[in-house]
Amino acid sequence: MELSLAYSPCPNDTFLFYHLTHGKASDQFQIREELHDVEELNRAAFLGKYQTTKLSFAAYFSVMDQYSILDSGSALGRNCGPLLVFKKGKNFESARGKKILIPGEFTTANLLLKLFLKNDFQAEAVRYDKIIPLLLSGEADFGVLIHEERFTYERQGLEKLQDLGEWWEETTGKHIPLGAIAIRRDLDPTLKLDFDNALKKSLDLGYQNREETYKYILKHSQDTTREVVDAHIALYVNEFTRSLGTEGREAILELYRRGVEAGFLPSGKEASLF
Repeated sequence: MELSLAYSPCPNDTFLFYHLTHGKASDQFQIREELHDVEELNRAAFLGKYQTTKLSFAAYFSVMDQYSILDSGSALGRNCGPLLVFKKGKNFESARGKKILIPGEFTTANLLLKLFLKNDFQAEAVRYDKIIPLLLSGEADFGVLIHEERFTYERQGLEKLQDLGEWWEETTGKHIPLGAIAIRRDLDPTLKLDFDNALKKSLDLGYQNREETYKYILKHSQDTTREVVDAHIALYVNEFTRSLGTEGREAILELYRRGVEAGFLPSGKEASLF
């Protein structure tokens, strides 16, 4: 079966999907893949553009009538949250009321920032890889970093005010759910299980044949050093990527409930989460 699949160019996604998109994890699916920035994926999900897609959990909470998340594929864990940063040399004690560059309106990073600052800031959405240059040029006081930049921001001249993932973990005791893989609900329900199994196999093959994946990963990664790529994969690909499990589902539910309580997410959809 031919299936459209969209995901980000970040190392955790390209590592996860390499064997599936190259016909090595399943002979059931012919994958038509597209790689886009996560906010582009979020906005495409509102339109139901792709049959299967990566998207932020913050966006998923608003498209659960169209999509269902897989047990595998999620980016969820500890010490992996977005970073609220500013240019070195400035003296900031708080980001409240400040202009903050965010990597997209519907990203989990933005949802966490709104929860952390109680929505007391001026958001400007830009593509994630534009945030550091804009901060260095003085276009904004703060920015929220995701993806590879959490490993390189200090050497590029930035300081961290807050790790939003650490704040979440300290506040809730839960892991932080960042992104998920979802499949459209209008497809045959058996396809979800079949695709989920194929994705698990792709992940296993990635670990078993890691050297084979590097050319594809480095072709799409913003940072092309193996050190950063390996650190990225080690941080965002973990036991929850293979299966959400009870802990993963509880963390997702907690993020949804807190977003609803704060008025940032639509209510009454808990039954559709999984």
